[in-house]
Amino acid sequence: MRTLNLAGKWQLIQSDQRGHIAAQVPGCVHLDLLAAGRIPDPYYRDNENQLQWIGEKTWIYSRTFTFPKNMLQADQLLLCCDGLDTLATIILNGRKVGRADNMHRRWEFDVTSSCKPGVNRLEIRFDSVLPYIRRCEKKRHLPTWVFPGGSWVRKEPCNFGWDWGPRLITCGIWRNIELRAFDTARFADVAIRQQQQNRQVNLKISTKLERRQKIPLKIAACVAYKGKIVGQTECVSRRTNDLLQISIKNPNLWWPNGMGEQPLYEINVELRDGDGNLLDVVSRRIGLRTLELQRNKDRWGQSFQFVINGRPFFAKGADWIPADTFAPRVDENLYRRLLQSAADAHMNMLRVWGGGIYESETFYNLCDELGLCIWQDFMFACSTYPTFDKAFLANVRAEAEDNIKRLRHHACLTMWCGNNELEQNLVASRWDDKHMSWRDYSRLFDKLLPEVVRQYDPDRPYWPGSPHRPVGDREQYNHHTAGDAHLWQVWHRHEPFEWYRSAKHRFVSEFGFQSFPEPRTVETFTCSADRNITSPVMEHHQRHPRGNKLIMSYMLDWFRMPKNFEMTLWLSQILQAMGIEYGVEHFRRNRPRTMGTIYWQLNDCWPVASWASIDSNGRWKALHYRARRFYAPLLLSAVEFPENSRIELHVTSDLHAATSAKITWQILNLDGGILSRGSCARRIPGAKNTKLTVVDMTSQVQRYGRNNLLLFSQLHVNHQCVNTTLTSLVKPKRLELRNPTITSRVRRVHPGEFAITLKAKKPALWTWLELTNHDGDFSDNFLHLLPGAAHIINLKTNAGLSVAEVKRQLRIRSLFDTYES
Repeated sequence: MRTLNLAGKWQLIQSDQRGHIAAQVPGCVHLDLLAAGRIPDPYYRDNENQLQWIGEKTWIYSRTFTFPKNMLQADQLLLCCDGLDTLATIILNGRKVGRADNMHRRWEFDVTSSCKPGVNRLEIRFDSVLPYIRRCEKKRHLPTWVFPGGSWVRKEPCNFGWDWGPRLITCGIWRNIELRAFDTARFADVAIRQQQQNRQVNLKISTKLERRQKIPLKIAACVAYKGKIVGQTECVSRRTNDLLQISIKNPNLWWPNGMGEQPLYEINVELRDGDGNLLDVVSRRIGLRTLELQRNKDRWGQSFQFVINGRPFFAKGADWIPADTFAPRVDENLYRRLLQSAADAHMNMLRVWGGGIYESETFYNLCDELGLCIWQDFMFACSTYPTFDKAFLANVRAEAEDNIKRLRHHACLTMWCGNNELEQNLVASRWDDKHMSWRDYSRLFDKLLPEVVRQYDPDRPYWPGSPHRPVGDREQYNHHTAGDAHLWQVWHRHEPFEWYRSAKHRFVSEFGFQSFPEPRTVETFTCSADRNITSPVMEHHQRHPRGNKLIMSYMLDWFRMPKNFEMTLWLSQILQAMGIEYGVEHFRRNRPRTMGTIYWQLNDCWPVASWASIDSNGRWKALHYRARRFYAPLLLSAVEFPENSRIELHVTSDLHAATSAKITWQILNLDGGILSRGSCARRIPGAKNTKLTVVDMTSQVQRYGRNNLLLFSQLHVNHQCVNTTLTSLVKPKRLELRNPTITSRVRRVHPGEFAITLKAKKPALWTWLELTNHDGDFSDNFLHLLPGAAHIINLKTNAGLSVAEVKRQLRIRSLFDTYES
């Protein structure tokens, strides 16, 4: 096989205009227009509104190329397009060679008869999807919660806008494009299945050939680990389908983050002709493991837990959305920064949400390396779909086949899920203005998709939708006895954070709360006059219709009114972190009844007020720093009972084995005086929650009052503090906090790394650090400081700063500073 990569420099023209601009492939029309200076930054202020015309137009990409001589002599020439967004017509040397109508598919076009020696001209015309959508909607309306008619086309759903994202309707060659020359035969498919038994893994490698000549061919498979061959085999192929088997003794098993290592094996499968000439090769990197979704009857209903290598584990993570509105702009560095951040917060699972895209190979490769299990939605979300249309179903089947074949070898891939939230009030007994029928819903999500999964990825579970109730009345979604749940009572239904403690669901795959990005991020899309949360620009960067109102309503329920715009932004992050922490701590205490929490959402696609714990610039919000605490393998949490002045202390362990621990606590007043101390040593069972003790604060309440007390607790293992929690009997706004008078000392540890020692004279709640002009990675943030105790935070920065410059830029604030001048 020979290839000619066609990525790189192209030309772009608007079909009803003259003159072209330079274009970059992979890419999209917005990025090319931006690079050419034809449009302003779509993310700045409300520029998005001025750019809606782009999605209405037809755009043409073109380039020329010259074939190498050895390619023109091939038996077959294929134009292979990994991603065309979306309605595309492909023209080579003036001849139409094919059409595409699905952004999520790989497309191949036979161009053997259309190529010529010398210069060839390739043109790809992208028609606007909007006229097609309008025509379809005029014939038959598809009920939806989002963009009307968007589900008529197989395109990234959130491209039409969402309640956290802009409406910037793209088109273009968004993934790689190349020409491939084949002789004699090529691999049409290579599938790898594994079976564990008796300290051995048996690999079954199934190959399917596309032959142009009926001659004997040689297939050879080789497995290597850390560069050393650990297994190999070969066969002579005289047919289309063959099976090769390799056994690996004493395998190194792949584990999720926090449970073990992530060893990866390299598999190469080669196809050669009788003379030994290489015809084709397929390379895969796999992890050796078993993974299942276990659903057994139990005393609460039906379990929902993932089991890796025979060991059940509690899923800890967040929902993933596209990392940029313009997908071609997402590179390995951005993927790595976001995914490493997830792993650093002790996450072991991400849910790739069904309103975005099937991510690139880079994403899944990194998840393999980091031990991040992937709950993979098919790309259907919050809308009904024309499953009554045979052509639509055929298109979806091809899409599913393409992506299952592309991704199934990844160790991280945990489960296929049919859709996001269709069973949450979008399906009923018959079609009407708000629903599709169960019959048409089942045609796709109960029949077609599971059938394709069984055919091409039979060892991986399929789940029809999220949320989904597998037993009983299916329309009673989010049921506490079985299945997974999206719990939006907090936020959408304005229930208080305390509501979480009433939830007993088996697996929580969505729940969340919004916050604003930090001031430095807000400055990237605003001018000074915009910096008020009710300004038109700030409301433009808030896509939930009640978003800012809900943030402020909850904020005033828990905290005092912030003193200015900057502190409103910061306090919203503390509020968000506290709310999600409230929920996760409860769900983890509720194991094994609840066996997973995936909060909405990990990341953003543009600068916006949203549910994300990492903003669009990659900056950790307070929530992400707190996630590193509440997702830790050993969690210390508290449950307060103000009515009788008692606080329960719990330790939740995700460790496989029991561990010895010591828990200490102290009751303080707001001047920092220690009123009482206590401790206990316990053997903490693995994979379980343990209620350790109840701290009775009755006498302190009687003397000092509830508004003047804090309980600070620490969990120690091997003489090291591994988790802490701070609790009060009243909401923070009732605490009469003193000025903590925080001091700091900075010393250089290594180039670009500094140790910052913090001390406070009074309790300092939710203390956070930032650099005024540069980004930095802090080892901890939004933490609680106690008087007299030194707390060391490490800072890493690539800005080349000196100690003096760090001191000059370092800002340290706490909850007290949000309302006191």
